[in-house]
Amino acid sequence: MSSSATTAPDRRAPSRGAEPDPRPAPPGAGSPAPPGKRRRFFLTDGWGALALPIAGYLLVVLIVPLAIVFARSFTDPTLGLGNYAAFFASPIYTDVLVNTFVTAITVTLITLLIGFPYAYLMTIAPPVWRSVLLVVVLVPFWTSLLVRSFALVLLLRDTGAINETLLSLGLISDPITMVRNFTGVLIGMVQVMLPFMVLPLYATMRGIDRRLLQAAEGLGARPAFAFWRVFVPLSAAGVAAGSLLVFIQSLGFYITPALLGGPDDVMLGELIVQQVSTVLNWGFASALAAVLLIVTLVLLAIASRFIDVRRIFWKEQ
Repeated sequence: MSSSATTAPDRRAPSRGAEPDPRPAPPGAGSPAPPGKRRRFFLTDGWGALALPIAGYLLVVLIVPLAIVFARSFTDPTLGLGNYAAFFASPIYTDVLVNTFVTAITVTLITLLIGFPYAYLMTIAPPVWRSVLLVVVLVPFWTSLLVRSFALVLLLRDTGAINETLLSLGLISDPITMVRNFTGVLIGMVQVMLPFMVLPLYATMRGIDRRLLQAAEGLGARPAFAFWRVFVPLSAAGVAAGSLLVFIQSLGFYITPALLGGPDDVMLGELIVQQVSTVLNWGFASALAAVLLIVTLVLLAIASRFIDVRRIFWKEQ
């Protein structure tokens, strides 16, 4: 054979002492399995750091005063649990606490019953009418809460516009009592809280693909059944967000129950203001505020067993 002949490449397996191949391995080859999804607080993101000034502001104007309120509930007028014992020893104060949560839950349910069809109507209405419906929702934000409450007093009282109209039409023979009772409180609070229910519902419903309903109907489901089994579950996130907003804000109402409610409809916010401004019992008022906060947090903890509240603060990575 000629010496210039090309020899075949050696295909023998490398020996055990051979050096590893210096070429980089392809992505994913021989690399460890990617770690599982981790949850982290949104402030750990690069963009989340922009919220640090707001977090510092909330620390100064919210967390520090809250700590002072808690401390004062144990130290004013004397050190101990006297303020809390006085609260739970009197059935009057516990009835006020129960009435506060009953009112907040009732307002939440009524706003949901009114807000859900209204938000759905906004999603199916033409653009012009959708803008009109949105303006109707936003108009209350342009008026002071105190002004709206006084306006409701003028509308709902025995000699108000509603009763006078019904009497003139002959629909009623005596004025309907709609102020200084639970009905007036519900009307006033629902009117204030309705936008906080409608807006989250509308934001969620707007993102639901309508083709899912068409697919359900194409498979033989009736429109009402498709709406109940497809659309309603997909809007659950908006229902949860709106209900949480309405419920939490309703617990601290003061002006509307004070103007439209009666002696049997006192809420804890009114009682706190009374203890601070009239009785000057700061320690007991701090205990009332602490009890309201603790009970609210306990209810939120229970609700988090059924609703993923952590999605507001956490994100998937």
